[in-house]
Amino acid sequence: MISRSRGYLVVGCLLVSVTTLSLAQEPTIKPNDALILENIPPIPASIAEKAARYTDYRTATMYGWHPTKREILIGTRFADTVQVHQVAMPGGARTQMTFFGDRVADAGYQPHKGDFFLFRKDVGGGEWYQIFRFDVATGDVSMLTDGRSRNSEFIWSNKGDRIAYAGTLRNNADLDFYVIDPAAKPDPRKPLTENQGGGWSVRDWSPDDRTLLATEYISINESHLWLVDVASGTKKRLTPEGEKVAYQPVGFSRDGKGVYVATDKDGEFQRLAYMDIAGGAPKYLNNDRWDVEAAALSEDRQWLAYVVNENGLSTLHVLDLKAGKPRSVPNIPTS
Repeated sequence: MISRSRGYLVVGCLLVSVTTLSLAQEPTIKPNDALILENIPPIPASIAEKAARYTDYRTATMYGWHPTKREILIGTRFADTVQVHQVAMPGGARTQMTFFGDRVADAGYQPHKGDFFLFRKDVGGGEWYQIFRFDVATGDVSMLTDGRSRNSEFIWSNKGDRIAYAGTLRNNADLDFYVIDPAAKPDPRKPLTENQGGGWSVRDWSPDDRTLLATEYISINESHLWLVDVASGTKKRLTPEGEKVAYQPVGFSRDGKGVYVATDKDGEFQRLAYMDIAGGAPKYLNNDRWDVEAAALSEDRQWLAYVVNENGLSTLHVLDLKAGKPRSVPNIPTS
């Protein structure tokens, strides 16, 4: 019995040794150098490979419509960074348009002809975005900004002959407003308006292209709206001075006499409102039970689409601004 037990003991030791050796030979995940691990055993690479099907995925962001064709620009990643892709037909394959090591943040066609599009690209991962022009016929790319400043999202004029944006060209700190013709050869520019701080952005052009709607972001709980005269660069505050309220501008009304915004003024949640430029209290367009997450006007400014976070689920709503009534929308699948 003793020798037999010893035999079992020897076999058991061999099994433990083989198992340990097998685990030791299997590739494991090497943690990042910034991580300090204590009492955590090595993680086999095979586990990560099995989990990859649930953790690795690709997203696509809608950048914009072609003005005359049923085509769109999207942003998606096939390699390491997000690049501009063209989808030339419904259900069609994606054609990659840009090939950079740095990611592209956004893109938009020239609003009427679509013979070129503009895009913003990061430089070296520092988020110092530059604005570029892409010629669709030739594939030529040219930089419109200086290559060193940080530049915000660009907004096309209604006529399609200019863009407005905020950039730090003057001192690499403050975001001033610039208006340029992207079809022309870039040359040294002076800002349309000098600003103080890094929270400024342009959000819309008035229907007659004479005025810009701009935002001065202070914090998540406070922002201010401004009107900027494109001819003179004069700024006029639209929201009350000293008011600690959050505003997210949507755009000018069709007649240019007011603006649509999302705001938490007079309530707990962000809701849609119409603000008359001449003054007066905001006119609220929906209830304040849930936050408005995003909103956009149609090109003719007669429809207002917005997304509401209803108990954690994003739901789409559409307002007929001419009739002042909501419009029913198709049921959109949820996941």
